[in-house]
Amino acid sequence: MFWRAASVSLRIRVLGAAAGGGFPQWNSNNEACRRARAGDPAARPASQASLAVSADAERWILLNASPDLRLQIEAAPKLHPQMGLRHSPISAVVLTNGDVDAIAGLLSLRERQPLAVYATARVLEILAANPIFEVLAPDLVERRRLPLNERTDLCNRDGRSLGVTVEAFSVPGKVPLYLEGLEKQLDTAHLGEETIGLRLFEGGGKGFYFIPSCARLTPQLSDRLRNADLVFFDGTLWQDDEMIREGSGTKSGRRMGHMSVAGEDGTIAAFAGLGVKRKIFVHINNSNPLLLAGSGERAEASAKGWEVAQDGMEIAL
Repeated sequence: MFWRAASVSLRIRVLGAAAGGGFPQWNSNNEACRRARAGDPAARPASQASLAVSADAERWILLNASPDLRLQIEAAPKLHPQMGLRHSPISAVVLTNGDVDAIAGLLSLRERQPLAVYATARVLEILAANPIFEVLAPDLVERRRLPLNERTDLCNRDGRSLGVTVEAFSVPGKVPLYLEGLEKQLDTAHLGEETIGLRLFEGGGKGFYFIPSCARLTPQLSDRLRNADLVFFDGTLWQDDEMIREGSGTKSGRRMGHMSVAGEDGTIAAFAGLGVKRKIFVHINNSNPLLLAGSGERAEASAKGWEVAQDGMEIAL
């Protein structure tokens, strides 16, 4: 397996590649979802976006906890219990926002398992405001504030280093959908603690970026990503209005906090001169033809040096 290589510093597993609702989405009857349900090998099913990261292949850190987490764990043998009657290799969770598809999976980790949950102060406030998250027993699950633009050594519940350092930074986004009626901030150019990106690395080894939601690539963010070894980036929609044109939604991608992949102001164009060595789309909506292996859109993205994440994909840095 890849994690036995002596030069490896970080192991990454894609637990889920799709946007909220997964692929096929439970109530979507579009062509792509029909093909996925029919077993078309070009329409490979995907669960909701999340990664697992480890510096030693024994203790793992989740990046977001999707609603599909229990099944994602079962599909990843390295995340199975390894010893005793109760055990989990999952030592910590890092949240990039407070959306349902990033936090709902926390409820699947409620069986009195020691964990550390890292999030910005704003996202911690969201968790604290909803009493259902108290099923994560406070005596076993410690919630820790993740500061922006600082390096944080990720540790397990007992304070032991997991060998992975994270730097969180704000990216353009908005409040979660379920808070839109309560919050004033709907401007997706906003930079705050509602939506963040992550850079993770081990010691002096290579690092990578995880940015599953982003409404706009600012000059500051472009400079941050320049010449990066690996970036997982928001691939929600191919075109900004694709859900409107398909008839499956009434909002544009940018209104939902996601920049489109194609177009003059899309992700492919924005990354063209950044020199990123490996670029992978993640958090891909069921309406996005990137999910179809034989599509012209997939071919176009591939020609520009982009990959499309798949559930179970493993990468070593």
